[in-house]
Amino acid sequence: MALKMHGPLTATAIGEKLGISGEAARQQLIRLAKEDMVASSSSPSGVGRPSLNWELTVAGHARFPDTHAMLTVQILESVRTLLGEAALDTIIANREHETCTQYKAKVSQQKGLRERVATLADLRTAEGYMSEVQETADGSFLLVENHCPICAAATECQGFCRSELNIFKDVLGADADVERLEHVVNGGQRCSYRIRSNSR
Repeated sequence: MALKMHGPLTATAIGEKLGISGEAARQQLIRLAKEDMVASSSSPSGVGRPSLNWELTVAGHARFPDTHAMLTVQILESVRTLLGEAALDTIIANREHETCTQYKAKVSQQKGLRERVATLADLRTAEGYMSEVQETADGSFLLVENHCPICAAATECQGFCRSELNIFKDVLGADADVERLEHVVNGGQRCSYRIRSNSR
């Protein structure tokens, strides 16, 4: 909380705010750094060693309340109420088109299906889906997404989920069959997709 409200701070300054010694604060900061919650950087402080300033990392900031999911749901509800279902479909279609364009720029550089699926998983992971690819005994691929950063939006409007399946089919190409196996919105532990080559 001290770093969130007043950071970056030295260990001594944090200790003063918390009513503990600078060394005790430093020990806590080292522990938090191992958990990737805080990071340090040095700055000149006149004569002697540079002072170490501590600040929150992205993971540290994520520990604080974030109501963006609630705001997203409220916006979707407003679009549906004020502009109608067709307007919501238009928004989803536009997002689908833009996402396809971005993904294809990377995935189309890959020749084989294995490489295309791996590149797609990397793109999804960069967006927060924590994706991984497993190759099965029959030669197909399992694309598993261990997190859904748009879960609130997808629960409110399942058009996002239909759109994502369309995106995968379009991006991976006509020689790939894509089938959704698990679906978080329908009670699954994660979203997963079986991807098979249909080339003869």
